[in-house]
Amino acid sequence: MKFSTLSLVFVLLFSTSCSLFVDEYQVNSRKVIAYLLEDLPLPDDADIIKLPTVLLGTGDAISGRITLESGYSPAENLIFYGNETLTTGWQLISSKVGEEVTLIYFKNGRYATLEMKPRRTVGGFIAGDVGSDIVISVVHPDAISDQNPYDDLNYSNLPEVP
Repeated sequence: MKFSTLSLVFVLLFSTSCSLFVDEYQVNSRKVIAYLLEDLPLPDDADIIKLPTVLLGTGDAISGRITLESGYSPAENLIFYGNETLTTGWQLISSKVGEEVTLIYFKNGRYATLEMKPRRTVGGFIAGDVGSDIVISVVHPDAISDQNPYDDLNYSNLPEVP
């Protein structure tokens, strides 16, 4: 009896601590992204996916990719970005709208490409709704100064691959 109560307490502590770590990651990630991309709106319901997200630089020289999951459909996110980007000075320069949505924005020499794809889940199928996977890529023209960084690479010093 004592062993099962102790195991139950351990399982409860472990499972709740995992959710605390996930929530802390989301809060901290949003702070960093808000600092680096303060002028690019993100949907309030979107969760940042940790592994494929990469950001380099600061301020206007930011480049990178952010991957989000949103509970809103690509069409709903299209409306969100159509309204919100105008208020922050981003200019829509190209779009492709269908089941998947691609938007390309320009501001202060930076380009932001937003790709929104439907995310179908079992829960969404049962509830009758579709979420979105959103990939935002931001490029600054000064992000790559050397067009061929491997030009001076000494191939003879590289280890041989079996």
